[in-house]
Formats: sequence, structure tokens, C-alpha cells
Amino acid sequence: MRRRYEPGDLDGAWYAVAATDDPAVNAAVAEEAEAAHIFCARADDRAASSVWTPAVARHGELVIGVHGGGDPQRAIGVRDAVVAGLTDGSIADRAGRTPSVARAGRVVLVGGGPGDPGLITVRGRQAVAQADVVVADHLAPLTLLETLPTSVEVVDASKLPRGRSMAQEQINALLVERALAGKRVVRLKGGDPFVFGRGMEEVEACAAAGVPVEVVPGVTSAIAVPGLAGIPVTHRGLTHEFVVVSGHLPPGHPASLVDWPAIARLRGTVVVLMGVDTAPAIAATLLEHGRAPDTPVAVVADGSMPTERTVRTTLVDLPA
Repeated sequence: MRRRYEPGDLDGAWYAVAATDDPAVNAAVAEEAEAAHIFCARADDRAASSVWTPAVARHGELVIGVHGGGDPQRAIGVRDAVVAGLTDGSIADRAGRTPSVARAGRVVLVGGGPGDPGLITVRGRQAVAQADVVVADHLAPLTLLETLPTSVEVVDASKLPRGRSMAQEQINALLVERALAGKRVVRLKGGDPFVFGRGMEEVEACAAAGVPVEVVPGVTSAIAVPGLAGIPVTHRGLTHEFVVVSGHLPPGHPASLVDWPAIARLRGTVVVLMGVDTAPAIAATLLEHGRAPDTPVAVVADGSMPTERTVRTTLVDLPA
């Protein structure tokens, strides 16, 4: 039966919420609560409240409660931002993790995208935030590593042309060794692990050693970088196929597996990765086997990064 508030209604309570549409009633509730040392939240006057209700959410076993200085909308906004950060890995819940000595290690191969840290996947960022060890390539989004605690081991596994280089066998052994020691190891690569990233070699090494391994696909630079430069790899009425080719070895090299004459006969887009040094030889071979001299060509350096640069030319002028 509905009735008005009466003195004594708070007997036995420890927390009260005064949320009527009558300020006088809310004031009476708050006054009685104050006299009885009962927490009271006034919906109409946060300054007159003795307690503010937090905005609460759960993330796995973690409970997040946020007070907004009496402003519920502010509390909700901050709560949602914290939950989003825990979800996408930009906020790491490291304190609640199981010590490495008490858990089995594992390896996560993460495709970091073309370089811009905003282009890594949500799952990839989560994995980096939860890592004990990160083994990173120089094309990976390395600025993410600056957000990691100093307790995280970071290993530079770069393979630079005419520069420092860690052998693939060393990388495989390192991943296995750290994982068998109970560490959560992230192998952070540029682009996608399975697009010229030697990712399958690392999966095979982990599998042979009995190490659990997860693959997190990444945004491959073969599609993303042309797109960022304003060049679609397919376009209705113009090109109905595209092919991604390694330019690491020039045409005619005995170790090359690319059928360059067949590539030249295609009518679609040819995306060449690692082809700076071999560009003159590639252009000559494509021209020899039928590609038109005026075929548009774009050379993109540092794709997705602030230093990105695009040079447009034609196939016949590519060597110059």
C-alpha cells in the first residue's frame, strides 16, 4: 500500500536513497539518516548526500567502481572508459595475474599492422598488454612497448637490410625457452604474421616443443598501405584481382619461387613487398613479358607512419 514517508522508516537500515520528487521529503529522509548515522544518498542534492553511489561494472573477476564526485554521469563515463581500456588492452590488469611460476607458458604471434599503433587489432593490443616477454620486429608498432611496465622483457628481433639481424633459429629458440619457463610470450610483428612474416615457422617450432601457441592476425601492409595512399588494390571495372609478391629476390634468382612471366600477364594489381633493391629488375621483367610501359606505379615508404611518402611513376620509369 502506497503511503508517505514517516519518521522511523529507516529503523534497522544502513543505507538509504532519497529519490522522491519532493525535496522536503528527501530532506527529511536525509535528516533522519544523519541522526541515526545511516548513509544517505539524495538524488536531488548531491552536496547534501553523505554517500554517493558508484557506477559499477565487472570485467571477468574484476569489479570496477567509480565515484564521480557526486555526478553520476561522470562516474558512468569514467567507468565505461576503464572497462573499454581493460577490454582493448590499453589498461593492463597485471596485479591480478597468476604468477608465472604457477602457470604454463604460451606464445602469442601478434600481427601489429602496418606500423601505426592505432591499426593493431583489439586482441593484439590485449596480448601485448598481458605479456611477460615481447619479441618485436622493427616494423611492429614499437610505440606500444613504451606503455609496458619495466618488468616486461623486450627483445629486439629485427632483421634489417644491411644491418643488425637475429637469425630465425634464434628467435624460435627464444620463444620456446621463455614459454617453457612459464612466461607469456608475445611475438610482435609488422603486418600479418603469415604474410612474409615467417609466422608459420615459429608456430611449427612451438608445436614441436609442446608450447601452446595462438595466432592473432594483423592488418597486412599489402592492402592497408596502398589504401592509405589512396590506391585500392581492386576497383570495379578496372581490376578484378590483385597479387602480393615478395621482391626480396630478383627475377631469375635461383632461389626465387615467383613466376614473374605469369605475374606480367595478369591484368590486375601487383603488390610487391621488400622490392626496393630489386625494383629495376622487376620492372624490366614485367615489361619483357607484356606489361605496358605506361602502367601506373606507386612506391610507398613508411606506410601509415607520420613519415609516409608516396612516389608515383610508370613501370618504364620505375628504375629512375
